[in-house]
Amino acid sequence: MMERSRLVFSGSGGQGVITASIILAEAAVIYENKNAIQSQSYGAAARGGSTRSDVIIDDTEIFFPKVVQPNILISLTQESYHKFAAIIRPGGLLLVDSKYVKVETKVDARHIALPMYDTVMKKIGKPIVFNICVLGALIGVSELIKPESILKVLETTIPEDFMDMNKKALDLGFEMGEKERR
Repeated sequence: MMERSRLVFSGSGGQGVITASIILAEAAVIYENKNAIQSQSYGAAARGGSTRSDVIIDDTEIFFPKVVQPNILISLTQESYHKFAAIIRPGGLLLVDSKYVKVETKVDARHIALPMYDTVMKKIGKPIVFNICVLGALIGVSELIKPESILKVLETTIPEDFMDMNKKALDLGFEMGEKERR
């Protein structure tokens, strides 16, 4: 029996934060037989404004769609980090991109800062798959769901021409995350 996973994805519009959270929730429901709820809120501007997306994954029924105290917080901008770091559940996991976020607040959480954006740019050269790399890192470090489940969702949602790039981004993230888990 899994512990209920409460996630908050945060960043800025255009980083693919919401898309990543939707893919995660779909993968959990469709391919791993779990219950999941995903909801989102945008800041002042859809692009460039602060973005937050909540995901809850559990084996049992979920009655309330909002995450109050996430046990996993993904933060992809300094602004979103400052805004949400304080709400993380004690002992939770805080995953940030080392290019965009300097970890400074003392929160009772496991801090993992990974060069996800820089790795995507160096190995793939297209920022569009940054969010998929983030998803890979998340599941690499947390073992929430299997990478194959993410790939299956991608296969049904993106053009075939982009699959290789997305698979590579997922693998890069997963490897980084897995190293942190060990």
